[in-house]
Amino acid sequence: MSDDSRTSTPRHSLGQRIFHFLGSMDLAITLLLALAIASIIGTVLQQNQPYTDYLIKFGPFWFDVFESAGLYDVYSSLWFLAILTLLVISTSVCVIRHTPSMIKDMWNLRTHVQEKSLKAMHHSQEWDVNSSVDESVNNLAVELGQQGFRVKQTVKENGILISSMRGGMNRLGYIFTHVAIIIICLGGLLDSNLPLKLAEWQGRIQIETRDLPTNQVPAISRLPVGSNAFRGSIHIPEGRSSEVAFLAMRDGYLVQELPFKLEVKDFRIEHYATGQPKSFETDLVLYDDELEQPLEVTISVNHPLIYKGYAIYQASFSDGGTGLSLEAWPLDSGAGHKPFIFDTKVFENRQMHWGEESARLEVLSFRPFNINPDPTEEDPDKLRNFGPSFGFKLRSKTGEAREYLNYMLPVPRNGREFYLSGVRSSPTEEFGYLYIPIDSEGGLTAFNQFLKRLYDDELVDSIAHKMMLETLASVGDKDDDLEQSLQESLTGLVAMFMKGGFTNVATFIETTLPEAEQDTLGAAYVSMLREMLARIYFSGIEPTESDVDTEQQLTFLQDAVDAIGSFSRYDSPVYFLLADFEHVEASGLQVTHSPGKSTVYLGCALLTIGVFLLFYLPQRRFWAIVKNKGRGANIVLAGMSNRNPREFDLFFEQISEQLKQVSGNSQQ
Repeated sequence: MSDDSRTSTPRHSLGQRIFHFLGSMDLAITLLLALAIASIIGTVLQQNQPYTDYLIKFGPFWFDVFESAGLYDVYSSLWFLAILTLLVISTSVCVIRHTPSMIKDMWNLRTHVQEKSLKAMHHSQEWDVNSSVDESVNNLAVELGQQGFRVKQTVKENGILISSMRGGMNRLGYIFTHVAIIIICLGGLLDSNLPLKLAEWQGRIQIETRDLPTNQVPAISRLPVGSNAFRGSIHIPEGRSSEVAFLAMRDGYLVQELPFKLEVKDFRIEHYATGQPKSFETDLVLYDDELEQPLEVTISVNHPLIYKGYAIYQASFSDGGTGLSLEAWPLDSGAGHKPFIFDTKVFENRQMHWGEESARLEVLSFRPFNINPDPTEEDPDKLRNFGPSFGFKLRSKTGEAREYLNYMLPVPRNGREFYLSGVRSSPTEEFGYLYIPIDSEGGLTAFNQFLKRLYDDELVDSIAHKMMLETLASVGDKDDDLEQSLQESLTGLVAMFMKGGFTNVATFIETTLPEAEQDTLGAAYVSMLREMLARIYFSGIEPTESDVDTEQQLTFLQDAVDAIGSFSRYDSPVYFLLADFEHVEASGLQVTHSPGKSTVYLGCALLTIGVFLLFYLPQRRFWAIVKNKGRGANIVLAGMSNRNPREFDLFFEQISEQLKQVSGNSQQ
C-alpha cells in the first residue's frame, strides 16, 4: 500500500495544541473545582489572624505546614492568584474560539435542511390542506411571526421551506457568562495583594514585626496613598484621630497612609442583660483638604461610610487607654507598710520598685462591669454586676510574667466581703483567686496592720517569748535549753507560714518529724501556730467587751490567715487596688479600598443576565415544508429546542395545532 493511499490525520503545532488545551472544558472544570476547594478552606480557617493564634491552635509542626501552603491568607496566596490567572486565560481562549460560531448561530435560520431530515426529527408532524401552497405558506409565516419567531422563506425544488427561530439571544447567555467569569476574576486580581508581594520580593517593602508607635514605623514599612487595594484596621480612642490604617501581613503589619484623617468624636455601646454587646456606633469626623467643611457622620455595624472609594466600617471596640488610679498595698516585708498611690492607664508599661524587688507593670485591660452569676442567690441564672475590673501583668527581669485580674468593688462570699484578685502564669490556664477580707471600715487597713505585725520580728519574738513562758509554767519545767528550743520553734513556725502558708508547715512536719510522731506533734505545731497568729493579730487591737465584735474579729482573723497563706501562689509583693478610673473607649474601624469592586459588580451583572438568557430564554426552531398536492398542499412541520425537552413537547403540540388551524382547511 502506498503512502498516498493512507488516511492522513491533520497534525497541529504545539502552539495550537496548547491553545486548544487552555480552552478545554476539562481544564475549566478543574480550575473551578480548585477555586471551590480554596474557598472552602478560606471559609473554614479564619483568615489573617495573628500568627501566635495559629501557633497555639495547631502546634509548631502543622503551623509550619499550613504557613508554607499559604492557608492563613488563601485569597492572596500565589497559588490562588495563579489559579485565577489561569482561569482568566482559559475562559478567554474559550470565548475567542466559540464566540464567532455563537454569533453566527444567533442569526442563522438554517435554510438548508431537507425534508427527510425534518421527518426524522423527534418533534415532527405532517398534514394536508385544501389551500394553495402560497396561501398556506403565507398563513404559516404570519402565525409564526405572531408567536415571536423570525421567519424566512426559501424556495426548494419540491416546495417552499419556512425557517423560523425565536430565543436566538440565548447564545448571548453563553458569551455573557464566560465574559463575566473573566471580568470577575480580573476584579479579584485587581483587589489582591500581588503588587505588595512583588514589592516585597524586590525589597521595596518590608513587613514590620515590632510593636512600635505609629510615628516610629520606618518608611520601608509604610505604604503611600495610591490605587492599591487593601483591608486595614485601626483603633481610635474617643477624642483622638488617625491618618493611617494597619494591614495585617503574616507575622507582622504594614502602615497604610490614608488620603484623609478620621477622628472619633464619640463612641456608644449598648449591652444585653448578660453583659454581651448589643449594638455599638461611632460619631466620626472626616477631614479632607478637598472638603469645605469636615464630614460628620455616625456609622454602625452594617452601616459604613463610603468616601472616595474607601469604605469605613464599624468593626469592633476596645479600651482606649482608660486612666486608672491605683493603690499599691504591700504584701511582703520589703515593700513597706503604707500603700503607694499612683496614676496609670491601660496599655501603659512602667518599672515598679518595692524595696529590693522590682518588676515591670503592664496594664492590659479594663472592664467597666462584669456580669456573672450571683453566688448569694440559689438561682444560678440570677446575674449580678460585680463592677469594674482591670487586668495587668507583672514581668520580672528575666522576662517571666504572671497575669492578674483585680476587681474594684468588694465581692460577697459566705456572707462576708472580700477584695478579689485572680492570678495565672499562662493564658491557657484558668485564674486562681486571692480573697483579701475587708475590715469594718470597708478597706484594707486592718489587714495591712495585721500583715505589718507579722513582719515585725521584735513583736513576733516578744509574743513567742511570752507564750513560751506561759507554756512552760503550765507544765512546771524551767529548762533553759527547752525555753530556747520552744521559742525558736514558735518564731520558726510563723516564718514558715509567711513563706508558704500552712502547706509549707505541713511539708516541714512530713519531712522533719518521725512518722510515728507526725500525727500528735504535727497537730501540736499547727495549734501553736494558730495561737501565735491569733496573739499577733489581737496584739494591735484594743480590748472590747462586745462578744459580737470579738466574733467578727475572729472571723476576720481566719479570713486574713487564709489570704496570707495563699501569698506564695499569688507571687506578688503588692496588691493593686483600683481606687478610681476615667473610662476611655476606642472604636475599632475597618478601612477597605477595592478598586476592583466596580469591575466585579459589572461581572456579576453580566453573569446574572447571562444565566437568565441561558436558562429562561431557550432557543426554539421550527421548519415547515409546503408542497403542492393536487388541489391542496402538503405540510411537513418539525421543531427543536436546545433546553427543556419535556417542556418543548407541550409547546410543540400547541404550536402545531395553531398552525394546522391557520394553514387552511385540512383534507378529510
